[in-house]
Amino acid sequence: MVARIAAMVEEASATKARTQLFVERIEQRYSMAVVVGALALVAVPLALGAAFEPTLLRAMTFMIVASPCAIVLATMPPLLAAIANGGRRGVLVKSAVAMEALGRTTVVAFDKTGTLTEGRPHLESVTPLAGHDGAVLDEDAVLALAAAAERPSEHPLAAAVVRAARERGLPVADATGFTALPGRGVRATVEGTAVVVGSPAALDGIPEAPVTRLEADGSTVVAVIADGSPVGLLAISDRLRPDAAATVARLAELTGRPPVLLTGDHAGAAARVADAVGITDVRSGLLPDAKAAAVRELQAAGHRVLLVGDGVNDAPALATADTGVALGGRGIALAVETADAVVVRDDIATLPNLLGLSRRARRVVLANIAIAATVIAVLVTWDLVGTLPLPLGVAGHEGSTVVVALNGLRLLRAAAWRRAGQATQKGS
Repeated sequence: MVARIAAMVEEASATKARTQLFVERIEQRYSMAVVVGALALVAVPLALGAAFEPTLLRAMTFMIVASPCAIVLATMPPLLAAIANGGRRGVLVKSAVAMEALGRTTVVAFDKTGTLTEGRPHLESVTPLAGHDGAVLDEDAVLALAAAAERPSEHPLAAAVVRAARERGLPVADATGFTALPGRGVRATVEGTAVVVGSPAALDGIPEAPVTRLEADGSTVVAVIADGSPVGLLAISDRLRPDAAATVARLAELTGRPPVLLTGDHAGAAARVADAVGITDVRSGLLPDAKAAAVRELQAAGHRVLLVGDGVNDAPALATADTGVALGGRGIALAVETADAVVVRDDIATLPNLLGLSRRARRVVLANIAIAATVIAVLVTWDLVGTLPLPLGVAGHEGSTVVVALNGLRLLRAAAWRRAGQATQKGS
C-alpha cells in the first residue's frame, strides 16, 4: 500500500514543473531574439552603406536596453521574499512555483483528523462484544489487545488507544507481523492472537447497532477483532481546533467558496465537525485513492485545489492537488515530503495569511513585469527611432532592474504578512 501511495505521489508530482519549464523556454527564446535583433541592427545598416561606429553603438545600446534582466528579476524577488516572510512565521513553502500557485487557489479541501481537529484524540469508551463462541472479554482485555496491535502505528487514533491503555495501567504487549492498511486499520499478532483493529465499515462481522449508537454521539468508532471474531468497539473523539471555524470563514471569504471536507471518518463524525466550522460540502468514508479522486473531481469542475492534510492517507491527494499544505507538527513524513508547503508550527490560522501573501506577491510580480516591459519598450523605441545615449540606456536598464528588485523585497517586511491577513478578512 505504501509503495502504491508513493507511486501515485511520484506520478502526480511529475506534472508540477511544466510552468517553470515553460517560463525558461520563453526566456531563452526572448534572449535569442535580442541577439538576432542586435546583429541585424549592425548587418542591415552596414549593407545599406551606413557608418560603422554609430551603427555599432546603436546595436550595442539596443542589446543593453532590450536585455530581459529586469523582466527575469521581476518574478523571483517577490516570490522569494514571500517565502522568507512565511518561513519566519512557521510556514515553509518549498518553491517559488508553489508560492505563486497558492495565490491561484479557488477552493480549499481539508482533512479532518489532526487538521481541523487537534489531532490529540482520546478514548471515550470501550464496548465489549460477544465473539462467535459467545465469550465476552472485559473492557481492559479488549483495550490491551487493541493497544498492543496499534502501538507500531503512527496514526493519531492509534496513539489515543495506546495512551488510554497506559493510563489504565494495562500491559501493552509486543506485537509481531504488524501491517498498516491506510484508511482501513492495522493487523498484528499479539501473544499468539491475530488482532485486527480498524474501521467497522472496512471489516466484516461487526454488528451495526452498537456502531450506529456510538457514531450518533459524534465519536469515531474503531472495531477490534481477535482470531476472526469481533470482541469490542472503541469510541474515540477529538477536540476541534479553537481557530478552525475562523480559519474556514476567512478562507471562504478569500476564495469565494466554502472549503470542502475530505475524510476517511464516518459520516456522523464528519458532519459534526463540518457543522461546527461552517463547511457544507462533506465527503466522508474516503480511502486514500478516493481522496485523490475527490480532488480530481474538483479540478474537473474548474477549481484550483489547495489540500490541507497531515497523514499518510492524505499523501496521494496532496500530490494530486494543485497545491498541498502539510501540518508539520504531527505530520507524517510522506505527507510532509509530498506537500508544497509545510506549516511547521501546526497553526492552521496561518493559511489565510499565506494565501493572501501569495496573492500579493503575484500582484507585485505583475507590477514588476509591467514596469520592466514599459522601460524596455520606451528605451528600445528611443534607440530605434531616435538617438539614445549609451550611458542613459545603461542607467535606464539598470535602474529598472534595481526598482523591480526593491519592489519585490518589500514583501520581506512583517507588515506585508499582517496586511495579507487584513486583506483576507476584507475579501481582497
